[in-house]
Amino acid sequence: MSAIFFTVENNLSLMVIPDTIAHLDGHAVITYTYSVFRDSGQYNTDQEEGKESTLHLDKHTDPNYMGYITFEKPNQLFTYTADGSEELSSNQVEEVIEQITYYRDNSDMWRHLYN
Repeated sequence: MSAIFFTVENNLSLMVIPDTIAHLDGHAVITYTYSVFRDSGQYNTDQEEGKESTLHLDKHTDPNYMGYITFEKPNQLFTYTADGSEELSSNQVEEVIEQITYYRDNSDMWRHLYN
């Protein structure tokens, strides 16, 4: 899946990569886990592809990696795992969840990213 880019509290620019996409009966099923990276502002397709489908079992050496957010129960229960060199504040985590939820709830936004 393509990354989504946005800015949260304290002008922190982020790149969030959904870990997987699956298709069920021809409809896209969005993942429940999202890797969060500081956006260095030097985006290129190779950079994104190198980060896609990152396994959360390995220790990350990317200095821009900030952990991942899991949607345990959408709109109810979320988990932020801060296993990067930096971590998001609780306010920033809330903002990231709101942004991801917006994309998840507005499927036209996802279609726009992949066309």
